[in-house]
Amino acid sequence: MTLKRTLSIALQVALVAIVVSLLIGQFLGQPVLLSFVETGSMQPTLGPGDGFVAIPAPLVGSIESGDVVTFDAEEIEGGGLTTHRVIEETDRGYITQGDDNPFTDQDSGEPVVQDADIVAKAFMVGGTVVVIPHLGTAAMGFQSGIDSLQWWLAGLFGSRSFLGAQGIAYLLFGLSVFAYAADWYLTSGTRDRGRDTAREDGTSAFAIMAILALVVMGSATAAMVVPAGSHEYGVVSAEFESDRPTVIERGTSEEIEYPIPNAGLVPVQVYVSPDSPGVDVDPERVAVGSRDEATTSVTLTAPDETGYYRLFVQEHRYLAVLPPGVIDQLYGLHPWAPLVAINGLLGGSVMALGLLSLRGQPARIRSRESREKPPLYRRLLRQIYK
Repeated sequence: MTLKRTLSIALQVALVAIVVSLLIGQFLGQPVLLSFVETGSMQPTLGPGDGFVAIPAPLVGSIESGDVVTFDAEEIEGGGLTTHRVIEETDRGYITQGDDNPFTDQDSGEPVVQDADIVAKAFMVGGTVVVIPHLGTAAMGFQSGIDSLQWWLAGLFGSRSFLGAQGIAYLLFGLSVFAYAADWYLTSGTRDRGRDTAREDGTSAFAIMAILALVVMGSATAAMVVPAGSHEYGVVSAEFESDRPTVIERGTSEEIEYPIPNAGLVPVQVYVSPDSPGVDVDPERVAVGSRDEATTSVTLTAPDETGYYRLFVQEHRYLAVLPPGVIDQLYGLHPWAPLVAINGLLGGSVMALGLLSLRGQPARIRSRESREKPPLYRRLLRQIYK
C-alpha cells in the first residue's frame, strides 16, 4: 500500500471517528471524546458552534476552580447538558458561570453542581481550553442532513426502522457497500491498458467488517450506558416523621427500594454504589435476567441540620457476556474496564466471523487482468446475505 493510500485511509478513519463520536454523544446524551457549545454563554473562550475535546468525568480526577466542565443542569435552558466554568468550590459543591454571563448559574436558580452532575471536562493546555473552531456547526449541519435522509427513507419504504440508531447503522453499511462498488467500477477500466497492476481488494472488505463491528459495539455500549448513570434523591431533613420516603427526620435513615429493569434480551450485571455521603446500598451487585427486573435497597440518611439535600447513587451495568468473576475483577480496576473488554469481545467476534466467511483471505493481492473469480465485493455480499 502506498503512502498516499495510507494517508487517505487514515484521514477517512479520522473523519469517521469524529462524526461517529459526535453522533453517539448526541444519542447517549453525553459527550464522547468530542463536544461543542450551541450558545454564546462561554464567549470569548468558546463561541456558538465551537467544539472541544471532552475528557469523560471518570478519567478527570478532581475538579478545580477554573476548569471548564459539562454538567447535567436542572434549570439552565430548561435543563440538559451545559458547558460552563467552575469559579468556586464549596462544601456543598461547585459554583459555575458562563464566561460571558454577568452572574453565576446558582444566582439564577441552578442548584450547586455536584460531582455526580459532571459528565466531562474540557481539555485544557496551560489553563486555556483547546478549541476546535466550528466543529459543532459542521456536526449540527451533518446531523440535520442525516435526520432528513432517515425520514425520507422511512417515508419511501414505509418503515420506522430507518430512524434512530438502527437507521444510522443501515446507512453506514449501505454507504460502505456503495463506496466499494463505486471504487471497483471506476478503477476496473484500467484492466485493458496493458499494465499488469494489482490492488488490495481486502482493504475495503476489512473496512466493511470494521463498520459492522463498530455498529455492534455502539449498540452494546448504548445498551449498557443509556439505562445506567447517576440517580438523584431529593431528601428533606425535617424536624418530624413523615409518610413520604424522601422526607426524613433529621439524623435518621429511610430504606427505599431501587428498581433495576432490563428490557433487553441479554442478561446484565449491575452495580449500584453510593455517590454521595449519607447513602448506603445493599447489595451493590445485582444480576438481572433477560427482560426481567430486580431490586436492591438504598438507605438514605438525613443530615442533622434541617433542609433540602441532594443524595446520589451511581449505576453501572454490563452485558453478561463474560463470567461474573471476570466482570467483578475488571470493575474493581475501573468502571470502564468491563465496557472495553465486552466491546472488544463483541467487535472481535464480528470481525472473526466476517473474515472466516471470506475463507481467511481478507486482503489478497489479485491481478486486474484475472477474470477467473468475481469481484471481492460480490463474494462478500453473497456471504452476508446467504
